[in-house]
Amino acid sequence: MQHFTITITIKTQFGLEPILAAELEALGVPDVEILNRAAQFTGNRELLYKSNLHLRTALRVLKPIATFQANNERQLYERVRDIRWSDFLTPNQTFAIDGTSHSEVFKHSKFIALKTKDAIADQFRERTGRRPSVDTLNPDLRINLHVFDRTCTLSLDSSGLHLDRRGYRLSRTEAPINEVLAAGIILLTGWDGREDFIDPMCGSGTLAIEAALFARHIPPGRGRSFIFEKWQDFDAALWKKIRMEAEEQIRPFEGNILARDLDDNALKMAIQNAERAGVRKFINFQKQDFLQSEAPGKSGVVVMNPPYGERLAVEEINAFYSEIGTRLKHHYAGYDAWIISSDIQALKFVGLRPSRKIQLYNGSLECRLCKFELYQGSKKAPG
Repeated sequence: MQHFTITITIKTQFGLEPILAAELEALGVPDVEILNRAAQFTGNRELLYKSNLHLRTALRVLKPIATFQANNERQLYERVRDIRWSDFLTPNQTFAIDGTSHSEVFKHSKFIALKTKDAIADQFRERTGRRPSVDTLNPDLRINLHVFDRTCTLSLDSSGLHLDRRGYRLSRTEAPINEVLAAGIILLTGWDGREDFIDPMCGSGTLAIEAALFARHIPPGRGRSFIFEKWQDFDAALWKKIRMEAEEQIRPFEGNILARDLDDNALKMAIQNAERAGVRKFINFQKQDFLQSEAPGKSGVVVMNPPYGERLAVEEINAFYSEIGTRLKHHYAGYDAWIISSDIQALKFVGLRPSRKIQLYNGSLECRLCKFELYQGSKKAPG
């Protein structure tokens, strides 16, 4: 049943491409091609379903159905209209188009999406006398159009809602890290799921929740549905089998995940989110000021997303980051600390030499994820 092959493209965030490739290899994909904010491979329906359910750093799972050249809007319209859309859609169903364009010829992504919509609707009207309706919020089929220069790629979006929408985070604090970025950071740290994991400024709890999901092998897509379940070729028996196998892989967790914050409202949100994610009992929530805190053990991983510069004056933020560095150095020896911030200048005031710096984005904010190895005593830099 699963012998035929299809091309599958997985979208991710900038900087997480190698992590996504490693996740795919762990799923059994042998040859992964890393692209800009994406990865691509040849697979089958089973891998398409598994990618949606299991990949922690994926944003969308796309199935390309056509690639063509177009020199103007008329050619784009005609090429789209040439595709046999009845293979994917009926006049009784709804559809939506997402368009992205990096082209001097096609400068407006909303316009190319509109031309694509017109071509599909016109084909149905011509052949059946009826046309499917557009539903941008909850369509039966979501189509992705990507234009680079004059090359146009049409794909079926198998995910529906972005995969960072796990379904547990109804409450969000200011400048939250989305679920995909949080999972990516955890995987970048190399945390083994057994040592201490501490988020001392947890906000709405996303980092701690994603850590608990990872440690227990709970699939990130466990609590949601996917648009491929509405496809004409949906294999319900295969999907049931994949979900049952995923449940069998969930493992117990007896490690120590600490989520701390000074803000009562943030902690309340974080606890509610953790309950919705089904991991509340695996996270130790505490009200605490990091600058007064101590490490709970001898080793582990500290991951933090301090307040960004727009929320504090420059003098305050630099002093704050300096105090973070001092607290880490004197009270967290033996741990690895990872700090993500969009305030690149403030990171320099931590006063510790980072052993790694990784460029990431939190939404539109360019960030750095810095790793600080906190040794017992002092480690002199080589002269």
